[in-house]
Amino acid sequence: MSELADGICIPCRGGVPPLEGEELESLYERLGNDWQLVDGHHLEKEFRFGNFAQALAFTNRVGQLAERVDHHPEIFLTWGRVRLKIWTHKIDGLTASDFFWAAKADRLEGGTGG
Repeated sequence: MSELADGICIPCRGGVPPLEGEELESLYERLGNDWQLVDGHHLEKEFRFGNFAQALAFTNRVGQLAERVDHHPEIFLTWGRVRLKIWTHKIDGLTASDFFWAAKADRLEGGTGG
């Protein structure tokens, strides 16, 4: 499990540039776990489950994480699948907190908290 999950999500107040270059690539490499870096703008991952109830339970854990750290992803739920998309809306790009959040979501997949 990525050590990024131990990072603290700090709400962005704006006024900072989105991550790019080496810093962005380094965090992305450390994240792993099938997350996709899309156009340097957001992170996206699809989680697969055995049925709708498991996917819904994961979605609820993701929602609780989002509320707890005040950082909210786009969530797509369907039978056996949940797709998450995360970025920092205030700067229309990625911050370190987005990577921390993504790693915390990976922990939730196994039901171990975030």
